[in-house]
Amino acid sequence: MTQQSLWQFVIEQHEKLLTQVVQHLGLTFLSLLLAIIVGLPLGILIARKRKLSSPVLGFAGILQTIPSIALLGFMIPAFGIGATPAIVALLIYALLPIIRNTFTGITGVNPSVIEAAKAMGMNRKQMLFKVELPLAMPVIIAGIRTAAVINVGVATLASFVAAGGLGEFIFGGISLNNTNMILAGAIPAALLAILLDQMIAVLQKSGYQFFKKLKYIIPAILLLFGSVYLMNSVSDNKLKAGFTPEFMGRQDGDLGLRSVYGLNVNPKVVSDAVMYKAAYEGELDLISGYSTDGRIKAYDLYVLKDDKKIFPPYFAAPIIKTKTLEKFPELEETLNLLAGKFNDSIMTDLNYRSDYLNQTPEKIAKDFLIKTKLYEVPRKGSGSTIRIGSKIFGEQYILTEIYKIMIEGYTNYKVETKTGLGGTKICFDALMNDAIDFYPEYTGTGLLVLLKPSEKTVQTVSQNADKTYKFVDTEFRKQYGIQWLKPLGFNNSYALMMRKKQADELKIKSISDLKKYMDSK
Repeated sequence: MTQQSLWQFVIEQHEKLLTQVVQHLGLTFLSLLLAIIVGLPLGILIARKRKLSSPVLGFAGILQTIPSIALLGFMIPAFGIGATPAIVALLIYALLPIIRNTFTGITGVNPSVIEAAKAMGMNRKQMLFKVELPLAMPVIIAGIRTAAVINVGVATLASFVAAGGLGEFIFGGISLNNTNMILAGAIPAALLAILLDQMIAVLQKSGYQFFKKLKYIIPAILLLFGSVYLMNSVSDNKLKAGFTPEFMGRQDGDLGLRSVYGLNVNPKVVSDAVMYKAAYEGELDLISGYSTDGRIKAYDLYVLKDDKKIFPPYFAAPIIKTKTLEKFPELEETLNLLAGKFNDSIMTDLNYRSDYLNQTPEKIAKDFLIKTKLYEVPRKGSGSTIRIGSKIFGEQYILTEIYKIMIEGYTNYKVETKTGLGGTKICFDALMNDAIDFYPEYTGTGLLVLLKPSEKTVQTVSQNADKTYKFVDTEFRKQYGIQWLKPLGFNNSYALMMRKKQADELKIKSISDLKKYMDSK
């Protein structure tokens, strides 16, 4: 099987790529227009009333320092998911350069020019529009230019809250170990930033009189892209669906739903960090999820029966290089003490304690090991350091902490954890590059995302969990020099879920029932 080139990927996905570019521009332009509407008057106000300048600029500066993912997270309780929280977050990020440059530009006008304007009998309004703004315009446009470039970059995170944009390809590629997909999102985003920067630079150099001629055209263009984006973001589906980036690109995910069930629900791409709560609050009706996720119980969700078996059972197990096991001879025996100590209900309960009861991974891990009589007091050893990685969801944090306590209690090795490494690609690349020594992985991900065998091979080896495990262990040893240690015992497969109350009302029990409902008029 020949590897697909970036150009082939772009040709194949050109419609989706074009949609994402339009969404990205819509988010950027709409938020930029709103930031100008808010920031320009604020800048003029603090230039007039200097005492307000420090608190206003200070507050805008504080907002600018909030990490973008965190800012989007703060928006969700107030605005839900979709376009609104993304636009508000981008508006906040664009405010500081616009307010600051407006203030700097106006206050930087030569006082003698102001005095001359007063001597000519100009009032404050005339001085503002005929003297101060024209002279300050290059500085103001420089602020807008900075805000535009910032927003193009930050808008890639809009897919975190199902707002679309080029971030869908970027985060999808990270989750699916697909470099072409990452580049298909990252390169257009970079080009958009450069293009927008240069277009505004031309406007900046053209002078105030040229700008006056375009004062209606530019807002119209910004509004046009914003309107197109908002119209595209409105779905006419019976059910609002949201799937994670990884689920969208996997055969045991959206691809399987389309090919096996003939089900296309036109889902939004959304992070699993917000997906479950969005379903609970009615922002989404149908979501992808994990069969052992504690939020199923926490948010009273109903898992639809997979009557055509596109979600095969998969094991979870630590993966580690053979040379690492040779370097740490006590490690394999220690980690294998956990083999078979979990089942689906145990893992679901541990996840529930993390996701809903907000217990720390450290407490959950220690309580579990005490209950299973595996807990040993940490030796505080002085041996070599083992680095454990994890992906960015609760279950992985819990498993990482369990491994940490086990290693510290049963060996003299020291342990360093590197949690929240993002998707599969980041974790696996970190393992291959010796940035971490091992991390917990799932045989389904190993098969479909990392090995990517032919469809015939997938159908053959995914008939049962044991067969999948043996295949991925054998192939990982051959291709990567990596071993899968003994499975932990629980099955973590994908699932489709809805609010239980809604599923009961619509009489949807299985994915086939869902297909019939979506096809009905």
